[in-house]
Amino acid sequence: MLYLWIKAGHVIALIAWMAAMLYLPRLFVYHAGLPAGSPQGETFKVMERRLAKAIMTPAMIATWLLGLTLAWMSGAYMQGWLHAKFALVLGMSGLHGWFSRMVKDFAADRNTRPPGFYRVINEVPTLLMIGIVILAIVKPF
Repeated sequence: MLYLWIKAGHVIALIAWMAAMLYLPRLFVYHAGLPAGSPQGETFKVMERRLAKAIMTPAMIATWLLGLTLAWMSGAYMQGWLHAKFALVLGMSGLHGWFSRMVKDFAADRNTRPPGFYRVINEVPTLLMIGIVILAIVKPF
């Protein structure tokens, strides 16, 4: 029964993490189109910081801790599908770190990228998530 509660917590944390990973670059799209120091830009800075610090990072930490616990409890850490999933989750975590850096750049008015860049980047978490979900559900190898 404990395993199922941990699994439920893992899925809940993952949903929160992915919601933030999908929403934050969308905020960047809108923020990048504004002049530095504008009132709307200052509002986006607050939204980005709160999303990253209050939701995205805690959810990532919970996802990792609960996921590693599940892998250990189930013995799945020896299976190929989990190794591939782990690689994609590492990629998602690296993207998370890059997004966190972008939050700091926007906060300091150092963004140099146009909105179109963030429109493209907004798709990367989706692609990683699709791969992660397929590996976790289908377990193709």
